[in-house]
Amino acid sequence: MAITLEACHAHEIIEQAFARFGVPEIVNTDQGSQFTAEEFTHAVLSRGCRLSMDGKGAWHDNVFVERLWRTMKYERVYLQAYEAVSAARSDLDTYIDWYNRERVHSRIEDANARAGLLGVAARAGRGCLE
Repeated sequence: MAITLEACHAHEIIEQAFARFGVPEIVNTDQGSQFTAEEFTHAVLSRGCRLSMDGKGAWHDNVFVERLWRTMKYERVYLQAYEAVSAARSDLDTYIDWYNRERVHSRIEDANARAGLLGVAARAGRGCLE
């Protein structure tokens, strides 16, 4: 996590990913300045890896991740006054754990209840719940 969009941060992370997981056939990014910079593109291409970039304005390619980041920003980042990146990282790790395990949308019983209600509405011939 970095607080700027400098290429050095993206380069550092891709190097860590290569070291940890190996070099993939393709790396996909958006067209952010940190990913189009020579420092980043060279790190990817010099390993024989192909670089794929989403089309400009193609937000729908990453809609689920973009939505998660928007939620995290509005529910955590904008409400906090982090004193350091390490404090933000720790807080966001905690938030992601909560988001995945305890937030109402992720509970199986709630999903089943919603599905049951939608099933009742469909059987009654209605297109939506009233």
